Amino acid sequence: MTSFDLAVISDAVADIAEQAAPLTASFSTHHGRTATAFHWGDGLYVAAEESVEPDDELQLALPNGEAVKTDLVGRDPSTGIALLKPSTTAGGASFEKARPVRPGNFVVVAGRDSASPLAVLGTVGEVGPTWRSLRGGVIDRRINLAVMTGSRFEGGPVLDASGGLIGMLLFGPHRRALVIPYETIERTVATLREKGHVLRGYLGAGLHPIHHGDTQGAMIMSLDDNGPAKAAGLHLGDIITSWNGEPVRGPRELIRRLGPDSAGAAVMLAVESGGVTRDVAVTIGEKPLT
Repeated sequence: MTSFDLAVISDAVADIAEQAAPLTASFSTHHGRTATAFHWGDGLYVAAEESVEPDDELQLALPNGEAVKTDLVGRDPSTGIALLKPSTTAGGASFEKARPVRPGNFVVVAGRDSASPLAVLGTVGEVGPTWRSLRGGVIDRRINLAVMTGSRFEGGPVLDASGGLIGMLLFGPHRRALVIPYETIERTVATLREKGHVLRGYLGAGLHPIHHGDTQGAMIMSLDDNGPAKAAGLHLGDIITSWNGEPVRGPRELIRRLGPDSAGAAVMLAVESGGVTRDVAVTIGEKPLT
């Protein structure tokens, strides 16, 4: 067995946390709790999108204890990223990109609660390929963490053993800790800085899961008057069972396909109604901002 000095490892972890502390900030969420943001560059901070409400009056608590008014530059529910700009210029430095990680690698998750810096040690539990979020966003790598942490760390930076930025901490189903990787943040921030939002596909239909006998799919429960679904001739009660020949077993599978790359695409939906299946061509729209 390889010998190691626990005190040296302990000091190394504390050093990484200490170096990260000046780049973190905190804010109160609409849920009445505290979440973390971190400096990305040029005075802009990245945070977890689900912690930020567009109508909230945001204030970031900076490392020096100052609470500053903060504007929401943009948000992207499909990748879980929000971009914030405090009124006071803060944080000249930013994190360097981490090297690729492997399962078993140590990670340090940094956070902040007002003036108190936070840190926790964990490991990489899984590294996988590109995946789609429940809202259709393309996430460049699957990185799940084995780490015990709380909601105050959400939106915080996940760092490797050299202090490099692996990505941002989010919580998935069952509060599983996962990482939105550096590449996804970089791409999303560039779009949010330019447009304030990331384009998403739009069908214009309220959906409900249906599992009846051999029929599985997404039943249309409501239609937007000016939406693509109504324009294509879809009706209330229609059950969407496939998208371009690929099975749709419920609303979640359909919503995942309505990512940024779907807007403007022409797709063929298989639709069942009254025991009869027909094909309906739909041009996917752009999701309205409101």
